[in-house]
Amino acid sequence: MALLDALFCCLLVACQGQPGLGLPLAPAPGQSPAPAAGQFWHVTDLHLDPTYHITDDRTKVCASSKGANASNPGPFGDVMCDSPYHLILSAFDFIKNSGQEVSFMIWTGDSPPHVPVRELSTDTVITVIANMTTTLQSLFPDLQVFPALGNHDYWPQDQLPSFTSKVYNAVANLWKPWLDEEAIQTVRKGGFYSQKVSTNLNLRIISLNTNLYYGPDIVTLNRSDPANQFEWLENTLNISQQNKEKVYIIAHIPVGYLPYSTSTTAMREYYNEKLVDIFRRYSNIITGQFYGHTHRDSIMVLSDKKGNPINSVFVAPAVTPVRGVLQKQTNNPGLRLFQYDPLDYELLDMLQYYLNLTDANLKGESNWKLEYVLTQTYDIEDLQPKSLYGLAKEFATLDSKKFIKYYNYYFVSYDSSEICDEKCKAFQICAIMALDHNSYEDCLKQYYYIRHSL
Repeated sequence: MALLDALFCCLLVACQGQPGLGLPLAPAPGQSPAPAAGQFWHVTDLHLDPTYHITDDRTKVCASSKGANASNPGPFGDVMCDSPYHLILSAFDFIKNSGQEVSFMIWTGDSPPHVPVRELSTDTVITVIANMTTTLQSLFPDLQVFPALGNHDYWPQDQLPSFTSKVYNAVANLWKPWLDEEAIQTVRKGGFYSQKVSTNLNLRIISLNTNLYYGPDIVTLNRSDPANQFEWLENTLNISQQNKEKVYIIAHIPVGYLPYSTSTTAMREYYNEKLVDIFRRYSNIITGQFYGHTHRDSIMVLSDKKGNPINSVFVAPAVTPVRGVLQKQTNNPGLRLFQYDPLDYELLDMLQYYLNLTDANLKGESNWKLEYVLTQTYDIEDLQPKSLYGLAKEFATLDSKKFIKYYNYYFVSYDSSEICDEKCKAFQICAIMALDHNSYEDCLKQYYYIRHSL
């Protein structure tokens, strides 16, 4: 099935609607805390594969398996494939019927599938993003959505430019119902923007195009400030500070170090150091950072140069369950709900929801469930940097039961038998606690190098 043909089929399904995809589910009594006055959803890494279909030939189930055998395909997908439309609609259907009252949604990028470059084009990528945007706008006509571009939201993938382009112009037009004219103009210029929340006028969302800083992006190689985004960010934060606003940072590719390897930043190290420096200087007004990209569930704590925790950072797991042929682990599809104080926009709690993909495929229905409530699971007061830093210190202790939980949730409860050995744990701990080069190296010395030299 050709990708473009399949996309038009999907768009037709979205317009017609699909009743009965998910079970209307409000959190059961005792499962979650009473809703705070402020709430918002975070959705990321949808990665629609419109070619997904059940067939006897397991190599032909989806283009995103790249010819590999699908594992156990069902109506809601397969771990070797990106999301079928049925899975994405079930996620949105769950949100719509969850009974949760929210002020807005953040959507941190990556709509197209993981397929070879030759199987996509600029027009196809735009069509996929348009498809997802239209679906959100039709299902949630009164909800303000704040999008961010992902590294797959371009063709060729990863090569997002520091100047205006066909994709930037297309998404600027698509996102007009959500954004004001000033935001639309900077989206056209470089794929980033800032915008106040219409229901919370002292809260500003800054959506960064961190794909400009991604290692594989050769278009921005050796540029000190691609699209002048750093200069724009500092100016925007400075004005917000003068106006006594609070800020949430959203983007696709996160700051900091990848938790599954050693000494590897998610973006080029120079850009990471630059962003960390800016975030440190404006930590008094930045009350949360939210990312996607890794497909995993993780937290980070930004500290100042003296080691004091000053910012909470959250990386949300993907909706797509896809894994590579050589990977053993992947994630169940996930969605999350944040709760914040409506007076100062400080983060109070986070509710992580998930779909057990194996169970959903067996039963033929999508029963999205509450996976955990962050404060309850880890017995912490709130999501403030000090609370998360204390939690990370607990994780670092020998045989920490809380860390075992964290590592299971890292994969969205995909396989609880997976063991994180000492090396694995050191990388996880340091990725949580150290976001810049110097503090990361110090962390590795404390939790890995010294222990392995004894």
